[in-house]
Amino acid sequence: MHYYRLDRYILLKYIKTFLLALALIIVIVITFDVSEKLDKFLGNHASLGQVVFDYYLNFIPGFVNLYSPLFIFISVLFFTSKMAGNTEIIAILGSGISYRRMLQPYLHGSLIVAVVVLLLGNFVIPISNRHLIDFEDHYIKPAGTSYYSNVHFQSEPGVQVYAESYDVAAQRAFKFTREQIDDAGRLLRRETADVISYDTLTGQWHTSGYALRTVNAKGVESLTFMPTAEVDFGIEPDDLDLLSQRIETMNTPRLLRHIKREQMRGTGTVKEAQIELYQRLLNPIAIIIMTYIGVAIAARKSRGGIGMHLAIGITLAFAFIVFMKITTVFATGGNLTPFMAVLLPQLVFGIAAAFLIYKAPK
Repeated sequence: MHYYRLDRYILLKYIKTFLLALALIIVIVITFDVSEKLDKFLGNHASLGQVVFDYYLNFIPGFVNLYSPLFIFISVLFFTSKMAGNTEIIAILGSGISYRRMLQPYLHGSLIVAVVVLLLGNFVIPISNRHLIDFEDHYIKPAGTSYYSNVHFQSEPGVQVYAESYDVAAQRAFKFTREQIDDAGRLLRRETADVISYDTLTGQWHTSGYALRTVNAKGVESLTFMPTAEVDFGIEPDDLDLLSQRIETMNTPRLLRHIKREQMRGTGTVKEAQIELYQRLLNPIAIIIMTYIGVAIAARKSRGGIGMHLAIGITLAFAFIVFMKITTVFATGGNLTPFMAVLLPQLVFGIAAAFLIYKAPK
């Protein structure tokens, strides 16, 4: 029975301290952000409801996801140091409960937060990011997100697509070109159209001023022109919508499809997308790691008290964040694989956490 009471006591402290720390810092960050952006909100006629529900409500999930390991760490350091200072941990261990058994509610708390962060990162935050970007483009840095100029990408190996402009709302592109080039750099097929509009019923593009130029193996060219035509260009409206191509706005199933498609196309954006995927899947582990490091540091009573524990803890936390940034840079511009770039900091600090936990009872 006393095990249940201990677990409940520590778990409640874990969750309550984390939520309180998170709420306080969110209020502080939002306060500073409002003071910085208030002129833009007023100047671009954003209503109070839009600011609160379209901007800040969508800002919070990303903030929670990004800084959860840090605030979990600080929370664990704070309430565990306080328990150690009040000799509660000595009393717990003196009652016959082992140090390893005392860690169980910390593990349960970290798993709860990790699962929440996992769900946020994979499914909620991409939706929030899209709303956030829409709001920013309308009220903070108005640029007209529904209209893009000079859209250019490789739809598949050897096939280049270009549009002078694209209207997202109408799903219409202007001055469209699609070229197929062989390995030797010779043009095989070139399609152009003054305007193309997507037909959601047929899945094809309705074109105006369509022209098709083909070149056979002997170099003989043929040209076909049609005032209007229904054509399958092998692309979808999302391919031309630059906002939808931002990986932070894709949920994980869509991100997986995006990675597969980009690998097929042979573009240089695959690594960036893979890093985003592995961060979503593996970063929740950091919450468990930082929890254990926090307990190992704070469980022993020291002369410096909470201040000393916080100083050591925050140094370690920022070292972890810097390490993650460094490995990401090596993955993007070097030979480190995206998976290892995300896993390596978790692995190093996971080993450090295991060592500290092993040494703590001694």
